[in-house]
Amino acid sequence: MEAFLHQVFSGLANGGIYASLALALVMIYQSTNHINFAQGEMAMFSTYLAWSMINGGIPYWWAFLLTVLISFVAGVVIERIIIRPVEHASVLSIITVFVALLVIFNSVAGWIFTYTIKTFPSPFPEQPLFGNRYISSHELGSTGITLMVLVALYLFFRFTPLGLAMRAAAQNPLSSRLVGIRVGWMLALGWGLAAAVGAVAGMLVAPIVYLEPNMMSGVLLYAFAAALVGGIDNPFGAVVGGFTVGVLENLLGAYVIGTELKLTVALVLIIGVLLFKPTGMFGKVFVSRV
Repeated sequence: MEAFLHQVFSGLANGGIYASLALALVMIYQSTNHINFAQGEMAMFSTYLAWSMINGGIPYWWAFLLTVLISFVAGVVIERIIIRPVEHASVLSIITVFVALLVIFNSVAGWIFTYTIKTFPSPFPEQPLFGNRYISSHELGSTGITLMVLVALYLFFRFTPLGLAMRAAAQNPLSSRLVGIRVGWMLALGWGLAAAVGAVAGMLVAPIVYLEPNMMSGVLLYAFAAALVGGIDNPFGAVVGGFTVGVLENLLGAYVIGTELKLTVALVLIIGVLLFKPTGMFGKVFVSRV
């Protein structure tokens, strides 16, 4: 029973990280109707920036906050300079841009920081917090940070004028322009927030998977599965999907298929959702009359 509970709580901790990255994917999808395949590599590069600052003597939490701010600015710049010129291009062109960003971030990270595996520090103690036996202090702490980020985003999009404007710009750009909302800048801010949330996910997962240029490839796959399970156009669904995928991954890996095949859980979920319920658990179904 203790082993089962450990797998469940550990899955929830991992699921929180998947939920963060899935939320970033959904935020980009809502503004572009495309999946940002470079989201994981952007998070990886941000994590390297945090690692460099920590090694340079900057305290962990200051490096954490600076990395989030830098990632936000970088996301805005990428949208304005790279994505904006091709926003009306063909689907293939936009996908090519996303794949190019993925390769560029991965290659530049390898060129600057090398492909040697590095350890990323955890801000939490090695001993379990509060005397629990089911979850490590890092897993508990990362879950807490993830929940705070998710709650902060919910409050921002639900109760602030800027958050409401960003939601409106993503859902109905034409009507938003008619009421005076600067849609272009709202979408750019959405990219900035997605990059910042991705950076948080990268810094939380790095102590678990270690730091190297390909560290986010598997995490992005789980996050993509989470976004599809919850609904690719629904932020709340992405969060629920993230925790669901995290628990399923751990339980199936521990008791059914083994740890060597855990990655196939994400692939099976992706294929299953696309075949049987493409809108996910909370996605919207659009019906058009022809």
